[in-house]
Amino acid sequence: MTVPKEMPEKWARAGAPVSWNRKKPSWGTEEERRARANDREYNEKFQYASNCIKTSKYNILTFLPVNLFEQFQEVANTYFLFLLILQLIPQISSLSWFTTIVPLVLVLTITAVKDATDDYFRHKSDNQVNNRQSQVLINGTLQQEQWMNVCVGDIIKLENNQFVAADLLLLSSSEPHGLCYIETAELDGETNMKVRQAIPVTSELGDISKLAKFDGEVICEPPNNKLDKFSGTLYWKENKFPLSNQNMLLRGCVLRNTEWCFGLVIFAGPDTKLMQNSGRTKFKRTSIDRLMNTLVLWIFGFLACMGVILAIGNAIWEHEVGTHFQVYLPWDEAVDSAFFSGFLSFWSYIIILNTVVPISLYVSVEVIRLGHSYFINWDKKMFCMKKRTPAEARTTTLNEELGQVEYIFSDKTGTLTQNIMVFNKCSINGHSYGDVFDVLGQKAELGERPEPIDFSFNPLADKKFLFWDPSLLESVKIGNPHTHEFFRLLSLCHTVMSEEKNEGELYYKAQSPDEGALVTAARNFGFVFRSRTPKTITVHEMGTAITYQLLAILDFNNIRKRMSVIVRNPEGKIRLYCKGADTILLDRLHHSNQELLNTTTDHLNEYAGEGLRTLVLAYKDLDEEYYEEWAERRLRASLAQDSREDRLASVYEEVESDMMLLGATAIEDKLQQGVPETIALLTLANIKIWVLTGDKQETAVNIGYSCKMLTDDMTEVFIVTGHTVLEVREELRKAREKMMDSSRTVGNGFTYQEKLCSSRLTSVLEAVAGEYALVINGHSLAHALEADMELEFLETACACKAVICCRVTPLQKAQVVELVKKYKKAVTLAIGDGANDVSMIKTAHIGVGISGQEGIQAVLASDYSFSQFKFLQRLLLVHGRWSYLRMCKFLCYFFYKNFAFTMVHFWFGFFCGFSAQTVYDQYFITLYNIVYTSLPVLAMGVFDQDVPEQRSMEYPKLYEPGQLNLLFNKREFFICIAQGIYTSVLMFFIPYGVFAEATRDDGTQLADYQSFAVTVATSLVIVVSMQIGLDTGYWTAINHFFIWGSLAVYFAILFAMHSKGLFDMFPNQFRFVGNAQNTLAQPTVWLTIVLTTVVCIMPVVAFRFLKLNLKPDLSDTVRYTQLVRKKQKAQHRCMRRVGRTGSRRSGYAFSHQEGFGELIMSGKNMRLSSLALSSFTARSSSSWIESLRRKKSDSASSPSGGADKPLKG
Repeated sequence: MTVPKEMPEKWARAGAPVSWNRKKPSWGTEEERRARANDREYNEKFQYASNCIKTSKYNILTFLPVNLFEQFQEVANTYFLFLLILQLIPQISSLSWFTTIVPLVLVLTITAVKDATDDYFRHKSDNQVNNRQSQVLINGTLQQEQWMNVCVGDIIKLENNQFVAADLLLLSSSEPHGLCYIETAELDGETNMKVRQAIPVTSELGDISKLAKFDGEVICEPPNNKLDKFSGTLYWKENKFPLSNQNMLLRGCVLRNTEWCFGLVIFAGPDTKLMQNSGRTKFKRTSIDRLMNTLVLWIFGFLACMGVILAIGNAIWEHEVGTHFQVYLPWDEAVDSAFFSGFLSFWSYIIILNTVVPISLYVSVEVIRLGHSYFINWDKKMFCMKKRTPAEARTTTLNEELGQVEYIFSDKTGTLTQNIMVFNKCSINGHSYGDVFDVLGQKAELGERPEPIDFSFNPLADKKFLFWDPSLLESVKIGNPHTHEFFRLLSLCHTVMSEEKNEGELYYKAQSPDEGALVTAARNFGFVFRSRTPKTITVHEMGTAITYQLLAILDFNNIRKRMSVIVRNPEGKIRLYCKGADTILLDRLHHSNQELLNTTTDHLNEYAGEGLRTLVLAYKDLDEEYYEEWAERRLRASLAQDSREDRLASVYEEVESDMMLLGATAIEDKLQQGVPETIALLTLANIKIWVLTGDKQETAVNIGYSCKMLTDDMTEVFIVTGHTVLEVREELRKAREKMMDSSRTVGNGFTYQEKLCSSRLTSVLEAVAGEYALVINGHSLAHALEADMELEFLETACACKAVICCRVTPLQKAQVVELVKKYKKAVTLAIGDGANDVSMIKTAHIGVGISGQEGIQAVLASDYSFSQFKFLQRLLLVHGRWSYLRMCKFLCYFFYKNFAFTMVHFWFGFFCGFSAQTVYDQYFITLYNIVYTSLPVLAMGVFDQDVPEQRSMEYPKLYEPGQLNLLFNKREFFICIAQGIYTSVLMFFIPYGVFAEATRDDGTQLADYQSFAVTVATSLVIVVSMQIGLDTGYWTAINHFFIWGSLAVYFAILFAMHSKGLFDMFPNQFRFVGNAQNTLAQPTVWLTIVLTTVVCIMPVVAFRFLKLNLKPDLSDTVRYTQLVRKKQKAQHRCMRRVGRTGSRRSGYAFSHQEGFGELIMSGKNMRLSSLALSSFTARSSSSWIESLRRKKSDSASSPSGGADKPLKG
């Protein structure tokens, strides 16, 4: 093994096992990343990716060839190109080449313009990001460089509120001990700040001169998409230093509350974790697209069969009959036999009959989809006034898929919730605060409440804090000792940092929004956390500054589910304050708390029933001797070499016992507006909602109850937390057994097996009775997604009404979506707001991004975007359902009208010697799909509705036909084809039979080729116009104009093409002067047209009439109900929040992380100015409190500052 330059030999022996000289293995994947600071020449040897981001596909030179190549990957475009080539061969073409080239060029041009526009915006976005400015240390000086010119190994300076340009190793910062604060909203959607810290050896490199001399080398893992993990080593000054994720600043983060910091670029551009998580952009096609591809192949086969039949007929006719007419009907020079004549006839008929799949079909589909996209963009009911953000359809190809969604995969933070915590209620000494009652004693709803409490008496109050129950403030003002101790605990037991830029303007840096909400509540009620040092906490209690000595922080973790502080008040009394989960703390209370415990438990049940996040508060007095002894044991445990965490947990367990209950807090993790209603409505539409979140289990479950995904009425909520494959498999097996056991009989006289047979379900479990939910952790999910268990997991999850996956990685989110796509064959939708949702969004059939304060990565990767989750119901139930309905009706009608049009040629072939002679003239063939029938079907495809939007929301079951794919499938396709063939038979044989014996008014024979062509063409246009009139369910002025206007245009063009004026200008093209006028002047012709129309349309009318009366659809019933209630005022029911009752459930949820207590006690996150406050003198801010003290009741007395007096009760 070779030793890298300037690396000590002893570290070469202890280094990584891979060869230092080998940067990539032979197959091209990177095994390790090596970056040396301030040495571009060295780093360039490895040819790492630059920091330039490229999401565009084309440039000016490559656009035309690449785009045409992509377009001709489409089978239909290649097919039409092949037809165009055939039409250029005179021996087989009976139609002019322009009948194909005009629509083909139109399709290619429209698609190219759309692709060019999309790519232009991608270029614009790329340039905007790549041209951002960054300060790079080059040759000992800071220079402004564009982001795209930043290289691996460069040292970058970041300033407050700047985006991080690449994945950086934090070297130093303006904060003490190399700390800095970042916001990771672009990565995970969370707006609360996180802390990163430089390693001690580099934290002193704050001077540019020192940084310029820094030549450390980082050896680390290759680029990957793990946002929460990093492993590497820094080699510098003959030493090596381990690196972790706590030392990294990732691209997409924003520097907050830190004046400046320096970082070493480790990963750049596409290698950054942000871009690695973006996933591959997949070309998404709708299920209708896939079905159409299959149907088009079938039609091609049908077309070939018709060509073969007619070619055989031609060969037989030429052999048996044609040879007798060689004198005046000679074969072409190239034709030397009847067989070869049949071969040429085959290709001629392929050209003539190709209109069964016209290229205008694809043009029309794109136009309709574009119209649907604009309707989404223009929808004022999906416009967020607060953020001034409209809904946006970022793709035009998936609109009808919105009407077929069966599974929704949703992120939690920032998607279902606002990531804003609000102090909502509390229970203190058995008294519940937070509810406001009206004069009748009923709880007042939020909109009915009076003005919130006025905190103006407190100059340090947070003006954004709102609370409505005045009795809590009165309790504080009169000096209730329990209330004071309650808020004293909230102001002391936390890891919040305080910053005071101006006198009285406090800014809290909370590691979790929960803590921020609790400390802010204490602040407004007169217990203001002001500042802290490693050993003290200063609180302004009712205007008096009191400094507590901080003796210990017993930090929070996911196992303890609680945190405690031990403080000494100015009088020398030691007290432990603890807050944590009710399931943990209630078992650690002194037995004398039983009566208070029962009351508080009732309050906790009530709060949990309202979906609030609860914490229990308790305290314990410690004597000096006991504390000294305990502190010694804690010190020994913290210094232990083995089982340090277990030893500390045991010591903590000992002191956190026999505590006295103070009360409980209830925080509202504010849901986005309308989330419960939206989920309820989507559930009624038979859509299953799975929540995939990186949050803890308690937090996710709590939100599940808040948004009504989970209810106490559910039969059971299964929680899977196994750490091994066997444990997870056993937990899933038990869940399935319980569901099966409870479903042996589903009641009403039906056995389980009878229900299963009648429902035609693909899985036995999906027929279970009762409602179940599944909650699974990330480590359990990793096992459940393994190949030998994924089907068990999927079967169990799909039998549940709700599924919540907690602590999942971005990759696991995508894997869950892929699993459902793979086995369920259902349309999936993923919705999220952060970069950690991008893979999921790209994997799902439809990706939706929430556009808001949490960043734009999810929006950039999405197919649709809007600002609030509640708009999803309108996107699916209105726009999605209408888009699916319109597209299905459009396709059914389009195939019908084209088979009716084309099959006439097939029947005519048996009467023209199979000569490939067309019934219609070539101009009619060209204009039929472009002019005569294009606009009416477009109008129906864009504007049609079966029921109004209000009814779509009122009756969610209307959504189910799309999920079951009922409106356009193979069966419906064959029905349309059969109707088209039926129409073509009548269209040809009725005029043919009439013309065989009919005469004109002057007695001459009516039957001639041109008169027959005009009659059949006119009948066809009228019949298909009548048919679309029957198919149109929602008439607008545009529909009327297009349908009747198309008929008028047909007659206008028909008379113009047979006019003398055109003949004079183009005598070789328009030979039949006056033919249309003469033909349509005959009453017999009009009687023939009327008879053909009636015979074609009446069976359709009769069938629909019988179906409407005997077997109406739900939409038919809704329309009928609407007509009955037309004169009645619409009834709207308002959903009221109803508290859940039932079994005891913990409402605990606390989004805190381990490690902050140790950080605070070490003093590493303190500024020097904060440390100087250890000799803090009380500031003069007690003027506002004097008036309050005069109002205190004589019977109540408050414990002096440090709460050294025993509390009553």
